[in-house]
Amino acid sequence: MPAEWAPRSGTLMSWPVRDEAWLEGLDEARAGYVEVAQAISEFEPLYMVARSRKDTSGYSPFQDAKKRLPQSVEVWDFPHDDSWIRDNGPTILVNRDGRRAGINWRFNAWGEKYKPYDADDGLAKLILEKLRLPRYDAPLVLEGGSIHVDGEGTLLTTEECLLAKNRNPSLSKAEIESYLKSYLSVSTIIWLDRGLWGDETDGHVDNLACFVKPGRVLIQVAADPDSPNMPNSKKNLSILNTARDAQSRKLEIVEIPEPPRRTCRGESLTLSYINFYPVSGGLIVPVFGKDGDVELKRADDRALGILREQYPDRKIVPIDGMKIIKGGGNVHCITQQIPQAYSEKEML
Repeated sequence: MPAEWAPRSGTLMSWPVRDEAWLEGLDEARAGYVEVAQAISEFEPLYMVARSRKDTSGYSPFQDAKKRLPQSVEVWDFPHDDSWIRDNGPTILVNRDGRRAGINWRFNAWGEKYKPYDADDGLAKLILEKLRLPRYDAPLVLEGGSIHVDGEGTLLTTEECLLAKNRNPSLSKAEIESYLKSYLSVSTIIWLDRGLWGDETDGHVDNLACFVKPGRVLIQVAADPDSPNMPNSKKNLSILNTARDAQSRKLEIVEIPEPPRRTCRGESLTLSYINFYPVSGGLIVPVFGKDGDVELKRADDRALGILREQYPDRKIVPIDGMKIIKGGGNVHCITQQIPQAYSEKEML
């Protein structure tokens, strides 16, 4: 599995369709997805999954997506249940010869939190057929947001998610490690403890920590002593401080303070600056103070400053993460990279 900063052929997204997943309705969510799609399409090709089947009101996701997205975005008519393609889309691999293949993980909607999910479970297969890539069917329930790699043999994840009994209750930690090493060609797994407090995904690592480059990890930490994330921040920092990567390096750790807590309809929102998405020459970053909230705006500016230091060669593009977070995730959760092939025998 290549690192996310490796050369790529484009990005996958899927159009919002599940009404009960969004605290304030689908209209705002779709506007947020359009904003992200417009930003990404300025840097690289974008492919949007949107089913043509109309709902009971006569609404067609496919036609709406075609109408609202930039003309450069290619819209694919595939059945799907939800819009978090990071988690149910394929993980695309590149071998030593530069050829690609994809992993079709099993998907059960984050431990059967939403039903139905059979169309989402089948989506990776359809995408890999569309891309004409070989497919490996993994006997493991796993969401793409629960893993992050450095491209040199190291994987970050959390015990909270991968060891959750609503995913693979019959598998031990050692068995899960074996599958990850086999399918992703990693040799070292760094197990963080828990993800962010209140995260509906049961602690996805893409809200918590990521590699900036091999040997360097960016992690969101609690800024307020009373934050529910404070105990876990301390524990995860301790784990990272003692960890070594696949190349036996001690990790350089960069901290990014968490945003102030906010709620929507009485539910706490899991705000994360780590849930950004690198594109070819850019970084699409969710921010949360675009409505004028002074405290959030101050936190946004601080986070963007840290990201500019970490990614000096990339154009930083802030987008309104509040439109998306009410569904439970953000920019990284709704995107999936397509790594570039570099074999003359296999090109997209």
